[in-house]
Amino acid sequence: MCGIVAYKGKRNPVDVILKGLKRLEYRGYDSAGIAVLNQGKLKLCKKQGKVADLVNEINQQGFRTEEGIGIGHTRWATHGEPNDINAHPHYSQDESLAIIHNGIIENYGTIKQELISNGFEFKSETDTEVLVNFIQFIRDKEKLSTEEAFRVALNHVVGAYAIVMMAEGEKTLYAARKGSPMVVGIKDNEYFVASDATPIVEFTNEVIYLKDLEIAVLRDDGYEIKDLQNIAKNAQVQTIDMDLEEIEKGGYDYFMQKEIFEQPESIANCMRGRVVPEQGKLVLGGIHEYSNALINAKKVTLLGCGTSWHAGLVAEYLFEDICRIPVEVEYASEFRYRNPIINEGDIFIAISQSGETADTLAAIELAKSKGAIVFGVVNVVGSSISRETHEGAYLHAGPEMGVASTKAFTAQVTLLSMIAIKIGFIKGTITQSQFQNLISQLVLIPDKVREVLKSDDQIKILSRKFKDARNFLYLGRGNNFPVALEGALKLKEISYIHAEGYPAAEMKHGPIALIDEEMPVVFIATKDDSYEKIVSNIQEVKSRKGKVIAIVTKGDNIVSKMVDHCIEVPETHPSLLPLLTVIPMQMLSFHVAVMRGCNVDQPRNLAKSVTVE
Repeated sequence: MCGIVAYKGKRNPVDVILKGLKRLEYRGYDSAGIAVLNQGKLKLCKKQGKVADLVNEINQQGFRTEEGIGIGHTRWATHGEPNDINAHPHYSQDESLAIIHNGIIENYGTIKQELISNGFEFKSETDTEVLVNFIQFIRDKEKLSTEEAFRVALNHVVGAYAIVMMAEGEKTLYAARKGSPMVVGIKDNEYFVASDATPIVEFTNEVIYLKDLEIAVLRDDGYEIKDLQNIAKNAQVQTIDMDLEEIEKGGYDYFMQKEIFEQPESIANCMRGRVVPEQGKLVLGGIHEYSNALINAKKVTLLGCGTSWHAGLVAEYLFEDICRIPVEVEYASEFRYRNPIINEGDIFIAISQSGETADTLAAIELAKSKGAIVFGVVNVVGSSISRETHEGAYLHAGPEMGVASTKAFTAQVTLLSMIAIKIGFIKGTITQSQFQNLISQLVLIPDKVREVLKSDDQIKILSRKFKDARNFLYLGRGNNFPVALEGALKLKEISYIHAEGYPAAEMKHGPIALIDEEMPVVFIATKDDSYEKIVSNIQEVKSRKGKVIAIVTKGDNIVSKMVDHCIEVPETHPSLLPLLTVIPMQMLSFHVAVMRGCNVDQPRNLAKSVTVE
């Protein structure tokens, strides 16, 4: 989603902002822009395309400033097509204000008509230009200060926003948020404002996470945090734990490639301090207070979008098998629009890498309003979901910069597995020996992932054979069915090849009609309770001349003789197989996309964190 960077201090703001915008490129965007104060006047430069295109435009214009204040933005189009005019920042009509904005102003149409009737004209198609003109209108009509007009305007706005604004002749940044993330970094009378911590970590690790309906006013003589009623708030300064190396490629060509190969460490980090097999311990402090509610739950509802929804589907098998608790897995984007039945004390688990997913936040708000208990499973410390849920646990997977999620998925499945194992043991639905076996197998997963990663060269060769395919079919059974969905999603996201995931048994209820010699079919055919059924499904595809790629258990001598291509994974407990079988899916998608010349880290039309509905 759109990215925000703003700076006030002693450095050259152009340098700080451009560096920050480059760090935010992973979020996905279609244009970029910057505004600074120069000799008291606002100066603006923006360009459709990449940050590199903006840099070229800045160099051609001789764009610079003698004053240490500016704002910058990467835009992912919502209102208005991607072009130079619709790019941020936006001036007010008299060019006395400049603003950058993430989110959607829902009542912009009504406000725009009022402004037009008062003589305002608009250059762009954006809701953001409406907002900055609205602030100018209120300031001039009511003869208010910039800060007062900013606050009054936001009291009339409906929708979601993270905003930073500058005013002509003022060395002050005005920032606010509602439903869209914003962090303020502080260091020795310098201020850094961003939509996440990645542009800030190079300069400071001391931050304030703005809460909904809060305003930050950053001046030469200090800062204030207020609410929309102008009441001062006590801002909590937090220390972020993020290394600069974590948000750089570290010798890899792509963030996604790096993150695929980081999974042994990210899974181990997720378990660190939580799983102690030699002592027979599994410690999850994040669910302690409400553990009895989980143990006695009549039903658990899992909420997520995209890859997080697939992690929830894997967890459905885990919770029902290990804990004997009925589970529903809901698309957060659909949940609140179908009048769901929620009773007081119901258990929800919200899953999100970023912790900022707008649809998931809305579903959490609805569940809490009905008296439900909501747990969060998120990666980003201090994120909105971590603050809005009753309890929860962090993934500790480290920053994930690639738009297509890889290590966050395996960390989500790891954490959800630990929760299921813990609850099942306390409930008595698994025995001591079963519990011990599960946690002993879980701690072996990082080494087994390393073993799967050794097949990268084999998968690269295989990818070349199928890079020009127009369609793919992914099939799995049991807890590997969600892995088939995830494999298909990864291929669609980054290579733009149409792909579908199905339960293997459902193939003959429709998709079998697509099978011919041009159709690659990826089967997850590891040795588990459904192995013989999968063998039959493979025979059905082969008899129709389909090209079969099979993910098999190491040493398999049945499927390996039937299919065109085999990728082996080590043996593990059946409940933990998705942590291994998903790895070849990620590598296959990555190599196919690279060979097709696709932008792997920033796929077209996609954003890392969807912070608007």
